[in-house]
Amino acid sequence: MSVARTLRTVPTLLRVGVAETVAYRGEFLIWILTTTLPLVMLGLWTKVAEEEPFAGYTAAGFTAYYLSNLIVRNLTGSWVAWQVSEEIRLGSMSMRLLRPLHPMMAFAMSHLAAVPFRSVVALPIAGILLVSSGASTLTTEPLQLALLVPSLVLAWMITFTTMFMLGCLAFFMTKSMSMMNLYFLLFSLLSGYLLPIPLLPWWIREPAEVLPFRFMLSAPIELMTRSLSGREIAELLASQLAWALAMLAIALWTFRRGVRRFEAVGG
Repeated sequence: MSVARTLRTVPTLLRVGVAETVAYRGEFLIWILTTTLPLVMLGLWTKVAEEEPFAGYTAAGFTAYYLSNLIVRNLTGSWVAWQVSEEIRLGSMSMRLLRPLHPMMAFAMSHLAAVPFRSVVALPIAGILLVSSGASTLTTEPLQLALLVPSLVLAWMITFTTMFMLGCLAFFMTKSMSMMNLYFLLFSLLSGYLLPIPLLPWWIREPAEVLPFRFMLSAPIELMTRSLSGREIAELLASQLAWALAMLAIALWTFRRGVRRFEAVGG
């Protein structure tokens, strides 16, 4: 399909995505609720830092971090791995392969359509953050605030393509979802989801700073809550872009290999 024809399908795909989100609003709500672990960690770490800062974080700093964490996670998270895996397992992926639009594009539009619904959750949290003690630790640097949206877009891209790739493992293994357990363990530890990356032991922190998990979640949080130099901002966004392109290439390669195997088995 040409680029022009693909672009013409985008509005239709977005409408379909909105309809799917509304139709499966119960599942969508459950997914939203599963992203609230930062609130638990917020209660724990603010207690720890009540009397004096812990590793440079005050109670207000932890408040800003974990509420920002919740906002970013809601806006950039993805459940596409489960969808792809299920369609492969049930055989319904074959119907998508008959269409001219690449399945990854179709899934991407469907998930982008859910972002406004996620904002219904994220915006009130942002309001709470702005009136909480954590507001005093948020950045006021115009450059960082301006680059927050591109950083969120790149974080979404890295997350989506990684999850799409994990879903494609169902082409090769029957228990592919067991890989999701390993993924979520690594994500929780290395992305800053459970605790800020600077609080990790050095032997975990050093790899965490360069692996893709940081750029799925922690990078936008850093733009929101830290004062960064121009060089640090450039390195952060360049790393996000590099990982977004790398994971896109890996996801497409995994899908192509999987489809060849899928068609061979079907034949």
